[in-house]
Amino acid sequence: MTPPLRRKTDFSLCKPENRSPMASWNSITLEITYQVLGWLAFFCLTFGFYPQLLLNYTRKSVVGLNFDFVLLNFTKHSSYFIYNAALFFSPLIQKQYHDKYGYGAISATVAIQILIYEVRESLTWSPFSPCAGSRGSQKISKTCIAITSAVWVVALVCTIIAWSDNSWLWLISVLRVEAIVII
Repeated sequence: MTPPLRRKTDFSLCKPENRSPMASWNSITLEITYQVLGWLAFFCLTFGFYPQLLLNYTRKSVVGLNFDFVLLNFTKHSSYFIYNAALFFSPLIQKQYHDKYGYGAISATVAIQILIYEVRESLTWSPFSPCAGSRGSQKISKTCIAITSAVWVVALVCTIIAWSDNSWLWLISVLRVEAIVII
């Protein structure tokens, strides 16, 4: 019996001289507008949650905070962070992206503001909010646990499939879809 054929991973893309550069804007005005609006959105989204965190801290209670929201929010932002970080930092995934969509499309897809926001959202707000004080009788619902478990099982199965096929762009696309569906 012959073993199944497997694609070999091309690690030559990991060398700095073979990396595909991020696409650039054709207009300085558009690039500046994109950067300004990106940072404005980042600050609005970032500081929009702090009043709730401060209220929870001063009351020493998280009563009224929906823990289903916290778990689903953590899952969503973790999935979206993995998608953005992989697309931003991985030359292999960038090459797969360019091969599929062409050059020039990636700069509007991933921005450093998104990465910073997703890290902050995943690590600050979501997992630690319920630990801020008294919870009362609040807990995560079984429905939310089932949905979140299903999302992570799908992510694990897709990771195994992507590993065998070296289809990393497909995997991060699945994670992005999961993040969008959770919204």
